[in-house]
Amino acid sequence: MGSLAYFEAYQRLLAKEVHRVDSLGVRLADSSEGWVIVQNRAKSLLVVEVKEKQYNDPLLVQLKEGIHNHKTMAFSLGVDDGTLWYQGCLCVPNVDGLRERIMIEAHTYRYSVHPGSTKMYHYLREVYWWNYMKRNVADFVERFPKCQQVKAEHQRPGGLA
Repeated sequence: MGSLAYFEAYQRLLAKEVHRVDSLGVRLADSSEGWVIVQNRAKSLLVVEVKEKQYNDPLLVQLKEGIHNHKTMAFSLGVDDGTLWYQGCLCVPNVDGLRERIMIEAHTYRYSVHPGSTKMYHYLREVYWWNYMKRNVADFVERFPKCQQVKAEHQRPGGLA
């Protein structure tokens, strides 16, 4: 293979990899100093799904109508896409097991080390909101017996100081 053919094959391979990385939400850019800057512009697929499915939850649709009629004050609509927010948190519809999937992701995410219900609730409430969220998270974590067993091993026995 000649050097020109090798260079063209390398360019095609490089272009394919750049497109693959771009499809993952990563953007490469040149800096003025000659460095390559990596920008992560990926959105969580769950966040995208939450925004799309807000129109399928009757309660959230009713809240959106309340905002338009100036009857709902604690909630707001996103300027760009009209999604429903509660005090800066994205409102999660109660459809298609979406809330359960959010809790599964938060609980089993490889960097979270299976948080307990309190830690998991605090983590989730920074991004999401739904009615009875705290109770739902506590019930969800209770279903993991291994987490309960590990938690019990790290606590002091009662009555001992």
